[in-house]
Amino acid sequence: MRVLSAMQPSGQLHLGNYFGSMRPNIEMQKSAERGFFFIVDLHALTTIQDGKLLRQLKEDAILDYLAAGFDPAKSIIFEQSKVPEHTELMWILSTVTPMGLLERAVSYKEKVEKGIAANVGLFTYPVLMAADILLYQADQVPVGKDQKQHVEMARDIAGKFNAVYGETFTVPEPVIRKEVAVVPGTDGQKMSKSYGNTIPLFGDEKAIKKAIMGIVTDSKGMNDPKDPESCVIYKIHTLFLDAAGAKTLANDYRNGLPYGDAKKRLFEAYMDHFSGMREKRAKLTGKHARDVLDAGAGEARGIAGKTMEGVRKKVGLI
Repeated sequence: MRVLSAMQPSGQLHLGNYFGSMRPNIEMQKSAERGFFFIVDLHALTTIQDGKLLRQLKEDAILDYLAAGFDPAKSIIFEQSKVPEHTELMWILSTVTPMGLLERAVSYKEKVEKGIAANVGLFTYPVLMAADILLYQADQVPVGKDQKQHVEMARDIAGKFNAVYGETFTVPEPVIRKEVAVVPGTDGQKMSKSYGNTIPLFGDEKAIKKAIMGIVTDSKGMNDPKDPESCVIYKIHTLFLDAAGAKTLANDYRNGLPYGDAKKRLFEAYMDHFSGMREKRAKLTGKHARDVLDAGAGEARGIAGKTMEGVRKKVGLI
């Protein structure tokens, strides 16, 4: 089984990235034949147009991944832009991708509605994502619920290419952990860098506490009974708990746990969970990140090159 996942370096990595993607991917390393985990810096260009900032975000992202437990010995970790076959395959796939498929992309519409500038790169994002996946003949793609449609589009594009040119690409399956498919942000929406409602993984402790204490709540009184299922604090806190712990916490809410105390408990759970990772993150250096990424890019290009040789023959470029 070949597993592939990616992270867009469009901002500081947060709790939603960890529970929705990073931790599941780390767990899947144990059973995957070979994992491919990469920083999609080309995708990031749709929203970030500051070269210095993008370079820093990429370095931070790989260091965060390594601190969280990614093992370069088990998974190829690299930067998308260092493997030019991604953009070559994107162009070839775009020639068989129906316009109507892209026009139905929910993510594009949502991002534009949130104020992100509409550009061609943002519109054709699913085609590049399809190239990212198909280039490595991935069997499974762990994604958040919001990215499921993009993997389904990659499946459609692979099927279209295979129908036109003959069997070429593995048709991938999206893998979603239902219990953490969408991690709520501090405002109750899906946690996203685009929405500014995140809780950082390895940021300054004061910034983490500020984000948690700023979680939006309803107007119930301090000691009033509260519905845990409708409370953002509870939904985030349960990510750190087993079933028994979640049940106990839910009862505390129903018995009038003040929101302020609930936030303090969440902060403590957060810091306890990430303390070891934060210590490891502090010891990692930019040079270490670069060495890991360079080694990964070399290996990725070797695999991508073999796929593209077959594709070029099929379409007539060789």
